[in-house]
Amino acid sequence: MKKNLIDYLDAVNAFSIAKKEPEWMYNLRQAALKKVDALDLRRIERVRYDHWPLFNIDEKSLARQQEITNNLSTLDNKKEGPVLVQQGDKVIFEQLPQDLVDKGVIFTDIFTAMQQYPELVKKYYMTKAVSVEEDKITAAHAAFMNGGLFLYVPKNVVIPQPIEAVFYHNSDLPSHFFKHVLIVAEENSEFSYLERFISEGSSAKNVSANVMVEVIAKDEAKIKFAGIDQLGENLSCYIKRRGYLLRNASIDWAIGVMNEGDVIGDFDSELEGEGSHAETNVVAISALNQKQAIDTRVTNKASHSIGHILQHGVIRDRATLTFNGIGQILKGAKGADAQQESRVLMLSSKARGDANPILLIDENEVTAGHAASVGRVDPEQMYYLMSRGLPKKEAERLVIRGFLSTVLSFIPIKEVEEELVNVIERKLQA
Repeated sequence: MKKNLIDYLDAVNAFSIAKKEPEWMYNLRQAALKKVDALDLRRIERVRYDHWPLFNIDEKSLARQQEITNNLSTLDNKKEGPVLVQQGDKVIFEQLPQDLVDKGVIFTDIFTAMQQYPELVKKYYMTKAVSVEEDKITAAHAAFMNGGLFLYVPKNVVIPQPIEAVFYHNSDLPSHFFKHVLIVAEENSEFSYLERFISEGSSAKNVSANVMVEVIAKDEAKIKFAGIDQLGENLSCYIKRRGYLLRNASIDWAIGVMNEGDVIGDFDSELEGEGSHAETNVVAISALNQKQAIDTRVTNKASHSIGHILQHGVIRDRATLTFNGIGQILKGAKGADAQQESRVLMLSSKARGDANPILLIDENEVTAGHAASVGRVDPEQMYYLMSRGLPKKEAERLVIRGFLSTVLSFIPIKEVEEELVNVIERKLQA
């Protein structure tokens, strides 16, 4: 008989004690676990995912010490800037230059942060951007979180080099992959952050992944955020990234959804402060029998706030890809701007694509608009390229690159853009 999640209470408590978590975190896990079975899933337009194995928890993995494998192919220890690399619940490499330490920057794994800066983490952990009680996925994440990081950038600190984090999932183990990233940018701070989620190994079946990223951008803070997701084919993933932006703060999101398994991407920006600005740029590729749904929302809560969404996706084989773009302007947000564009390119007659624009406007004197399309490769473009001597496969590759380049050009870090292009090429050629 399948367990209810509340039945894992003893195991969750034991894990919290083993990680030497502060009392508030221990209590938060208990409270979340007691509520999770009663909460509903978040509704994602035009997508049914209630039967996905998103709550497969390996009880033994909460107790055992995970082993570190040596096949971490993308690990580069020669970088000079801030770097944090984790596998499972273990840190395998951590680097923060001394000049940033002296300025008060904190960049460490989530368990160390809770031990060394408990009150600071408590102030922001699931209190601003995300609420534990908002849905079943979020409560389960709060209860079973088993890794992550804390990044804190103090007031007026500008970090010129990118901050990088890599999270490896050891696919040879059945352990759930519930990671939490908490980023706090104090007033007038500025930096670029790059994260990668990567599977290594043979992919144990029916593993659940629940990733949550909270980004709190205070007044005048400027963040360039890039994420490349490459989790394995047997992971069912719910990836939530949410920004909470105060006055004149900005977050430029550039996200590559390149996982092999079924994925819900839940990307939100809450524009809380006057003049806050979020640009969300998403690239996704679905292949084989994969099902992906990208639900991107920007909520303009304050006057003169700006929220733009740009999503481009490619579908192969029998795969499914759904783009939901939601632009919402609340009462009182005069002068707000909400724009969105979602486009899907289908490479197979058996694939299924959907671009679903939604505008929810409750204020006058605002600007809002949307564009959406789903279609096949343009035969005129193919004919032109092939008439110049290119083979069909190479011509199709160039058309796809041109289609995705609109989004890729918004990626703030050149090296990240090049890396994402390489990931896209590998996935399209697989």
